[in-house]
Amino acid sequence: MVAKNQLDIIEGKGPAGVTVQDAELAEALRSYVPGSDAEKKLVRKIDWALMPILWIMYILNYVDRTNIGNAKIAGMDTDLNLNDTRYAWVLSIFFFGYLIMEVPSNMILSRSRPSLYLPGIMFVWGVLSALMAIANGYNALLAFRFVLGCIESGFFPGVLFLLSTWYKSTELGKRFAIFYTAAVISGAFGGVLAGAITSHLDGAHGIAGWRWLFIVEGVATVGVAVIATFILLDFPATSKRLTLEERQLAVVRILKDGIDSGSADKTLRLSHWDAFVAAISDPRTYVFLVLFVLDVGAGTISYFIPTITKTLGYSSVTAQYMTVPIYAVAAVFLNILAYSADRNNERRWHISGALAVGFGAAVVCAVTQNPIARYVMVCFVAAGIWSALPLILTWTSTTISLPAEKRAIVLALVNAFGNFSSVYGSRIWPTSTAPAYTMGFAVTAGFLGLGMLLAVALPWYVQHVPRTGTKAERELEERKRVKRESAEDELSV
Repeated sequence: MVAKNQLDIIEGKGPAGVTVQDAELAEALRSYVPGSDAEKKLVRKIDWALMPILWIMYILNYVDRTNIGNAKIAGMDTDLNLNDTRYAWVLSIFFFGYLIMEVPSNMILSRSRPSLYLPGIMFVWGVLSALMAIANGYNALLAFRFVLGCIESGFFPGVLFLLSTWYKSTELGKRFAIFYTAAVISGAFGGVLAGAITSHLDGAHGIAGWRWLFIVEGVATVGVAVIATFILLDFPATSKRLTLEERQLAVVRILKDGIDSGSADKTLRLSHWDAFVAAISDPRTYVFLVLFVLDVGAGTISYFIPTITKTLGYSSVTAQYMTVPIYAVAAVFLNILAYSADRNNERRWHISGALAVGFGAAVVCAVTQNPIARYVMVCFVAAGIWSALPLILTWTSTTISLPAEKRAIVLALVNAFGNFSSVYGSRIWPTSTAPAYTMGFAVTAGFLGLGMLLAVALPWYVQHVPRTGTKAERELEERKRVKRESAEDELSV
């Protein structure tokens, strides 16, 4: 019943109005004991309801986004007459849609049901991905990629926000990492699937292999989207798949950890506009945004890994399969680092260390063309980039944790501008620099080196930057304080 009030207080009462449920919430917060058997059981239930299906959904999200690279080396560039400039625009325009729609999408999510909203956008992008098979020219492909970016933009930041409402700060890093492992694994999975489809279905029914790639992966996405609606949870206070007692505990443990899981009481949450102003007025938003931009900018190598492996002397199909070990190494490093970061409740040195590894490996790739050395170093470049990425987002979420509506927009802003770096990042790997790709590796090393230095300096910046919050934030905190103290007074009577 506590959760029902905390996030579903009887409307019509002012901020100071106290109900029985308010008093119960205050008592539950006062008597909460971390790590109880009931809490451990609840966390396991949350894990099983969220992590497996979100993991599968994100694999397909990343596959549908990056299969353009696999389609390119399977003949799409020849069939659609794509030169370097056109291909770069096909990659880039996706992120224009991403930038435009990501923040509005998280605004909508914070007021809707995640169990319907996230599968809903997945269904639409799956249909669009399959329809890309009918693209008969450069302009059609551009249009499909732009709309696909608009639709897909809501998924990743939406999941980040959803997870941040369910897990404590010491639990969040591992879950972000497990979730993001899907993106890393999708590189390996996508390579295997692309190799199988393009080698076995090429020419079937008169359809080119790269077109089958879009069809098969798009249809799979639609199927998983339908299944996800029956599995996903909503927010802690509103998820009907939990009992009242479980919802109560889910809310209390997050509040005790200093994280706002959102409120259904309109007097205890920021409006969309106030949340947006709070996010862009917070100087911490921008330092996390720059750090993420540098890491994701380096991550544009993912679109060219199949091309890079092909320059090592492999055929198109074999080059698809040779991407698998690169992503496998990154997945192992990612989870080890995230486990350590959560265990030690530390982000600064874990992130800067990962970026340092990627920086060193990228420098080696820039100065050598030995196939074996370069292949091994590409594995470590990938490990450094993708090990740091979920930890940066975890750091962002736990540093700018209150209020929930502001956190949703900050995560969307950071992710949107981070992914927008792919617009220029996709241009640092022109075919004219093959097979050395010196410019691409040098710029990647620069991004990772700057990111490493910023991660080291970031805690000092956060500690010393002046921050008072917006007027709306201060008023919201005052309303919450009055509500909380009133509830405590009611208990003492």
